[in-house]
Amino acid sequence: MVRPVQLGRAERMSYSRIDEVIDIPNLIEIQKNSYQWFLDEGLMEVLRDVSPITDYSGDIELSFIDKEFDTQSPTYSIEECKERDANYAAPMRVKVRLHNKRDDILKDQYIYIGEFPIMTDNGTFIINGAERVIISQLVRSPGAYFSKATDKTDKELISSQIIPNRGAWLEYETDANDLLWVRVDRTRKFHLTVFLRSLGFGTNEQIIETFGEENSLTQTMLKDGCRTREEGLQELYRKLRPGEPVSVEGAETLLHNMFFDPKRYDLARVGIYKLNKKLSLARRLVGHKSAENVVDENGELLVAEGEIITLAIAEAIQTAGINSVTVFPMNVVGDTVIQNENKLRVIGNNRVDAFEYLRARLGDDMIADLDVAALGVTEKVRTGVLQRIIHEVQASGNPGQTLRQLLSTKVSELMPKHLTVEDIVASVS
Repeated sequence: MVRPVQLGRAERMSYSRIDEVIDIPNLIEIQKNSYQWFLDEGLMEVLRDVSPITDYSGDIELSFIDKEFDTQSPTYSIEECKERDANYAAPMRVKVRLHNKRDDILKDQYIYIGEFPIMTDNGTFIINGAERVIISQLVRSPGAYFSKATDKTDKELISSQIIPNRGAWLEYETDANDLLWVRVDRTRKFHLTVFLRSLGFGTNEQIIETFGEENSLTQTMLKDGCRTREEGLQELYRKLRPGEPVSVEGAETLLHNMFFDPKRYDLARVGIYKLNKKLSLARRLVGHKSAENVVDENGELLVAEGEIITLAIAEAIQTAGINSVTVFPMNVVGDTVIQNENKLRVIGNNRVDAFEYLRARLGDDMIADLDVAALGVTEKVRTGVLQRIIHEVQASGNPGQTLRQLLSTKVSELMPKHLTVEDIVASVS
């Protein structure tokens, strides 16, 4: 049936036999929302990554506090930009704070940093008078990835990757001889236990105490040729910086800069979310049989030996601050569930839900009106940092105010955008 159809401002006659049951979606909504997020939040995240800037003596500190950018007040209108061959942009000003630590003087001032482009209603930019669009690319999202493959002898090989938004890639893999290898930023691979030793698990006893007596890990320890943390650091430096003079101090600096420096390593918000989801202790325990009695700090039994761990039990274990549980893995083959007789120690990345953890330790009355998301805590947080906050709150005369202040000021410690040793340990286990 011929009928009129409104397409934007124009009305056309439709000769199709099938009625349109839904409206055409806004095809540029993703681009516009993405750019709006960048203006609202992303730009300040970039500025915070380089803030504060300190002089060589450490006496003068420059911090970026806020920004001022009005998209409704462009320098020229869209038509004028096309006529003048100009950019469709508006002035960007940033509030900076200069702190003279020597004299304890603070000075705040807005400074002009340049003209910043404005996106038009059509999702385009006007650059030198010409209308341009941003072409989106499909890139692998930051986070943790795990995969399986089989070699020519039908042996199962496991590999995993931790991919940041900015920084060095970390890749693990197994081989046909049951040895574990690690590759940092696509360089030469080396034994995984060398990497673990450099992180502080220097001796074989420390590695076994942390990860348990796992066959592949034991075989790799016997092959790596190192016995202390210092030897591990030196071997790590030889693999990552071949030909350069080897020193323990240089290796420590290199390791810190590659993975633990927020200015050089950034998982981004999506990477943090995906990493916590993959490495969460609760998520990895569900469906397996506990090989031990698991009790919380008050002695309450959370799961008995031989009991299948449900989602509710797994979340209770994680909320209790427990980060390691030994299980018998349960494998599903067709419609049959088969128990693996080899015990496996499952280690999480030591993250908990801030609200639930605080409620269990401070009580409902203190956190009844606490909105952790409004304070900037939007993901799982590091247990150790949250425990230190709780100790300070309990020793404070005004616990409610102290709790809110500490949560808001320690967001970067609670939810770091870089890797932590706990993340690496969880990814290995």
